Amino acid sequence: MIRLDGCSLSPSALAQIAAGAEVELDEAALARVAANRGVVDRIVAEGRTVYGINTGFGQFATVAIPPDQLQVLQLNLIRSHAAGVGEPIGRTETRALMAARINCLLKGHSGIRPEPIRLLAACLNRNVLPLIPSQGSVGASGDLAPLAHMALLLVGEGLAWSASGPVPGGQALAAASLVPVVLEAKEGLALINGTQFITALGSLAAERFGRLAALADEVAGLSLEALRGSRAAFDPRIHAARPHPGQVAVAERMRNLLGPTSAIAESHQDCHRVQDAYSLRCIPQVHGVVRDALTFAGAILERELNAATDNPMVFTDTGESRSGGNFHGQYPAFACDLLAIAAADLASMSERRQERLVNPAYSDLPAFLTGHGGLESGFMMAHVTSAALVSEMKGLAHPACVDSIPTSAGKEDHVSMGPIAARKLLRAVEALEQVLAIEARMALEGLRFIGLAPGEGLQPLLAKLSAACAPWSDRAMYEEISASLQALRQHMDDQP
Repeated sequence: MIRLDGCSLSPSALAQIAAGAEVELDEAALARVAANRGVVDRIVAEGRTVYGINTGFGQFATVAIPPDQLQVLQLNLIRSHAAGVGEPIGRTETRALMAARINCLLKGHSGIRPEPIRLLAACLNRNVLPLIPSQGSVGASGDLAPLAHMALLLVGEGLAWSASGPVPGGQALAAASLVPVVLEAKEGLALINGTQFITALGSLAAERFGRLAALADEVAGLSLEALRGSRAAFDPRIHAARPHPGQVAVAERMRNLLGPTSAIAESHQDCHRVQDAYSLRCIPQVHGVVRDALTFAGAILERELNAATDNPMVFTDTGESRSGGNFHGQYPAFACDLLAIAAADLASMSERRQERLVNPAYSDLPAFLTGHGGLESGFMMAHVTSAALVSEMKGLAHPACVDSIPTSAGKEDHVSMGPIAARKLLRAVEALEQVLAIEARMALEGLRFIGLAPGEGLQPLLAKLSAACAPWSDRAMYEEISASLQALRQHMDDQP
């Protein structure tokens, strides 16, 4: 059970909720929400005209709505803005989106009653999940379309997931003994005006990417040993002279993984090579800047998870409502685009090590890591698969946030395209995991040819790979990649 209070949701906790953990609502936060709602009720009772409460939206902001039409206004808003298309996001991502929106509402600046928040949390805990199309948001006036599809469930409309496929939202609520809400003034807008699609998907991807970045150091260590690389490039004095935090940290980790020496290192002390290729020698510099990017982008995403991203904002202390631009998704969009670039570069570095593992011009290993070249193709096509994945990742690394198409009759004249950035990042992280699985499998085979033990810190990962993957003879390569991938996932799960 993870407590949501509007202030302390971490990406790791969000990942737990996405994976199935239940949530509980902080009572102090709900009291804050109720007090904030009082401001909206007073505005309506006094007949003041305030945007988002008793006016139209966007270009229709100057149209005043009479009190007896405010419920219709909110329902119309949800229905009209549920304009998403394309394949739905997965259930994992949907749960993360719902939790992120609950947490935002608990900040107490949205003007919503506690009742819709309680229903949203109950849906999450009972796994009553809306079907949310993946396309249709430009990430500027909030993630309006995906959040509107989420909000439809709360009023008993739209579609929801079931074991047999999509079902009407009202049917899904009834099956879970839940009752739809009637949205009051401001509540439809409160449910859909925010950056939670970008932030939830981006946070899940960043959390997974962080684990893969740590794994990449170990996989690179296996490759370095299989290629009989030097430890000299990880000398702490080198990195102290250029003290980027990520670089220094990766260099230290490589020293710990490899140890001061190994049977492999001892076997080539007097070899003719003076310097290694950059894909080995520059591991701290390239893996390091990826770590720094993760730190920078992760901080943005965590702040966004605990931010109020509504418009207008309702302030309880002064009883005011103010229009602003917290719904604009440029912050999480930048974070997602940066991480997609980082993932592509980390995968590119891995692919270059793979080339060295399969190409006898670059190593002492047999061509394509097979002792029966010609009769067997070995890892020839595994490298081709990596090349294809890395090329695709380079396309995914093109930033979405540099594009903008004005919408809403020019009112929304600069948009973030952050939802595209978040979706691209998820795909990039999935591809990176596959690339690392291929490198790890190649490095394992290279180490088998050498027949000597690598650095002690690499032994736990090597043991899992060895148990999952028998010595190579040509067989279905996709099964081998899958076995390597499962070994890597098990290894990551075993880390503290």
